[in-house]
Amino acid sequence: MIVIVSGGELDEEYALSVLQKEDSCYVIGVDRGMEFLYRHQIMPNYIVGDFDSVSPKIADYYRKETSVPVREFNPVKDASDTEIAIRLAVTLGCKQMVILGATGGRLDHLWANVQCLAIPFKSGIDARILDKQNSIRLIGGRTVLRKDEMYGPYFSVFPLGGEVFRFNIKGAKYPLKNHVLTPYDSLCVSNQIADGEVVIDFAGGTVILMETKDSNEQ
Repeated sequence: MIVIVSGGELDEEYALSVLQKEDSCYVIGVDRGMEFLYRHQIMPNYIVGDFDSVSPKIADYYRKETSVPVREFNPVKDASDTEIAIRLAVTLGCKQMVILGATGGRLDHLWANVQCLAIPFKSGIDARILDKQNSIRLIGGRTVLRKDEMYGPYFSVFPLGGEVFRFNIKGAKYPLKNHVLTPYDSLCVSNQIADGEVVIDFAGGTVILMETKDSNEQ
């Protein structure tokens, strides 16, 4: 398991719970995400970024006072810091990837991070963006959601890269059969499991699956 701690909004208590749960994980700190790791005395295995949004004191600490490998990039580059970290995680050969600090704040960064999930997805890696209310991943075919294993009570689906044909949702409050899933409407937002499980299947393509909960839900 590789955990990427990126520079978006972090619920620190939640992020710590993820890192403690995955106590044998490999940690990549990304730009401002280094500040969270520094505050909580968590030593990353790698650091990447252009360091344009992290305290110079903290950047210098990792550069000069630790043996952590640092991959520093010019701010004028062709990929986001989070994408660089995701590509590094793929080359390190992980089977599972969790990305923290990839949501909140700027929506352009969030959407770029969601699209970057395609990088590990194409390599057969189970990669998820997590925060306190959301679990976001990509699926490429039949997927079963069990009510007692859901991240929250709601799930939403969106196509990534174009229309998805023969799209079916069985066992949900709002089922679908032979639907064309398009990027042009909000039909598939905020569905729920009707009984014990939901089965999603489709003929081909890639679908963004979000499992979500409201802020007052545990």
